[in-house]
Amino acid sequence: MSINRIKKACFFMFLLTSLTAISQELGKVSGKVSLSGNVPAEGISVVLRGTKYTAVTNTAGQYEIKNVKPGSYTISLHSVGIRPVEENIVVTAKQTTTKNFSLSESQEDLEEVVITKNKYKQDKPSLSLRLQTPVLEIPQNIQIVSAQTLKDQQIISMSDGVIRNVSGAVRLEHWGDLYTNISMRGTQIQAFRNGFNVVSSFWGPLTEDMSFVDHIEFVKGPAGFMLSSGDPSGLYNVVTKKPTGITKGEASVTAGSYDFYRVSLDLDGKLDKKGKVLYRFNGAAQKKGSHRPFEHNDRYVLAPVISYQIDDKTKLTAEYNFQYANMTEVGSFYVFAPEQDGYASRPRNFTMTQPGLPDTNIQDHSGYVMFEHKFDDNWKLTAQTSYFKYMQQGYSSWPGVVGPGPVDRDYDGVKEGDLTEGQIIRNVGIWDAESNMYLGQIFVNGKFNTGAVSHKLLGGIDLGNKDYMADYFQSHDLDTLEDPFNVYNPNYGTPSNGLPNFDRVTPLSVRAAALINSEYAAGYIQDELGFLENKLRLTLAARYTWISQSSGDDVEEDSHVTPRVGISYSIDPNTAVYGLYDQAFIPQFGVLKAGGTLSKPLTGNNIEFGIKRDWFDGSWSTSLSAYRIIKENELVSDPSNGPRDVFKVVLDEKRAQGIEFDVRGKIIDGLNVIANYAFTEAIVTDSKVSNISTGSIVPGYSKHTANAWLNYNFQAGKLKGFGLSIGGTLLADRETDTWSVGLEKLPTYFKLDGGLSYETGKMKVTANVFNILNEYLYSGSYYAPLQAYYWQTEQPRNFRVGIAYKF
Repeated sequence: MSINRIKKACFFMFLLTSLTAISQELGKVSGKVSLSGNVPAEGISVVLRGTKYTAVTNTAGQYEIKNVKPGSYTISLHSVGIRPVEENIVVTAKQTTTKNFSLSESQEDLEEVVITKNKYKQDKPSLSLRLQTPVLEIPQNIQIVSAQTLKDQQIISMSDGVIRNVSGAVRLEHWGDLYTNISMRGTQIQAFRNGFNVVSSFWGPLTEDMSFVDHIEFVKGPAGFMLSSGDPSGLYNVVTKKPTGITKGEASVTAGSYDFYRVSLDLDGKLDKKGKVLYRFNGAAQKKGSHRPFEHNDRYVLAPVISYQIDDKTKLTAEYNFQYANMTEVGSFYVFAPEQDGYASRPRNFTMTQPGLPDTNIQDHSGYVMFEHKFDDNWKLTAQTSYFKYMQQGYSSWPGVVGPGPVDRDYDGVKEGDLTEGQIIRNVGIWDAESNMYLGQIFVNGKFNTGAVSHKLLGGIDLGNKDYMADYFQSHDLDTLEDPFNVYNPNYGTPSNGLPNFDRVTPLSVRAAALINSEYAAGYIQDELGFLENKLRLTLAARYTWISQSSGDDVEEDSHVTPRVGISYSIDPNTAVYGLYDQAFIPQFGVLKAGGTLSKPLTGNNIEFGIKRDWFDGSWSTSLSAYRIIKENELVSDPSNGPRDVFKVVLDEKRAQGIEFDVRGKIIDGLNVIANYAFTEAIVTDSKVSNISTGSIVPGYSKHTANAWLNYNFQAGKLKGFGLSIGGTLLADRETDTWSVGLEKLPTYFKLDGGLSYETGKMKVTANVFNILNEYLYSGSYYAPLQAYYWQTEQPRNFRVGIAYKF
């Protein structure tokens, strides 16, 4: 060995020894940060000034800074809504320096400032998602629509503009503010409330009123490991308001175009002096007309919550939500036109509904009981049970003949060509339905270390029993062949064939056309392993699900194990890249065209990659993801039927893929933004259905979706308190909601909205104008059995003005 090589080897040995010695002499700084009332302060940045040493407090207010060189430092605390705090400390080799802080700010002050400073961005998912990890570090695309977003955009229900805040989410057929039916990543996604899957049939649930909603979480891709029976394309989870322990209230009054009037009340406080018993009460009443005559949708909501802090570690919460809807029959918003006329051939305010038809009314009840117990700072048990009851008594309108085309059903003596162009025989069907759901969950979250590897453990059990029954086979023609309805010269007087008189004396359970029951039981476990001081995170999970479905004497059982593997790496404290592989296994309901009402559960898998980043100390964030989803054995609408028809067929396999980009948060003081773009492509990759060919485009999505919402509040000067908002939605290459696309495609959709606000003291006035450009906006499909186009229009230019008062 040469002298130079010996010198180099000695140098590297000396360097390695020196580094080892230095590492052995490093110290550590840790402590806890509390607000007034000894409330843990979460999300506070802790910095050793002038160095790279930083940390952020966890949910318990604790922080830890490792591998600090011995010496004297100035430790600094800062976050939105707190006064900066600085103190001197001394770090000693091989020892832990403990420094606790007690801040003068209260939780109430902090919440108010956070809403003001960063009102569109939330960093952590709710308890009902069962995760202990910040959104930035979760190996999945999760978008959270905040409470302040809902207020600024004057959103009143789940189907009223929420989706503009999430990339790739669309509602091509709006269902008259009755059902939300959101599509994302090429498929209708599942509806959840407080972590429970509340879907008992394709038709439902009733869209949630925003009076009792705190925020909404959109989980892209499957989430069956943490929320039972999640679709491979994703889900939305509505998180309801809970008591905060802060005595406060808010009342609001809103009025708008087309006879829209609404009042709501939110009360929050304590029922005892010690603050162990807390309450929250939300209520709302709404009268809502339409730009179409004879149409309305009125709502009444009550939502009380009570929580009891049994001791420092145990909490019990009970909640009840009641929604009552009284509305025009389902289908009143549709307009039909002969094939020769095509889409949008009638005025925006045109209607085919019949005045005098009884209202459709819906009662939606849901109750929850949640038990939470902390064994210590690292282990927590959560158990909750819920009961959902949905009752609907009403009607559904849909034509049987659109002249001069063919006949949808068997009409005695009626054949194609008997009606001239524009003549229609309107039909009204009964739609009485009832659903009961009994759901239960119990899960454990834990944290521990094995050597240098950290673990975030999640394990639990899900149980559920759902039933749904409906009568939709009684029907009545409003018009006759001799005196049909004419879209060119409509007559809304007494229909020529009179109004319906359906059988409601016979119990629904006897006359129901569909009686479906589903039971499931599942167990799951997930471990998030953290390496390199949690810079690298590996998620391993598995779920076993057993499902039993029955309809009459038919019973089908199945079980499956679905794995999940995710990896996330923090390039720096504000940037993470991730990859994910997941599977899904969920029950399906529908009346099969081939006979019966049962189908094998849907299975699917998802591959996803993405990058997330927080900018400027977490003020705003971006996420970019790419995915591919394969779904097998999915029930889809029969290509020969329309939205009113209940028959389904089984599609062998389809594939959805695309990219999504989201940005949200505070760009500069006063300026908040939400913007997103998605490219989506979904095709059939294998089909045995005669009229659905392999390679067909899957209906129900838009290939290009883009949204933006900007809000600016003046921070100083004479205009302080004033705010401006502007937002737009673009849908391009829209696919219809049926397989029969006809000769016309849906046109590109663009909607522009904007608003003004003024806040002074405890009062805030918000005004928004929707569809500023007064565009003729609509969605619809081609209905092959009648050789006709149908569509539903959105409101012309319209406004809402609201006044909110906090007390």
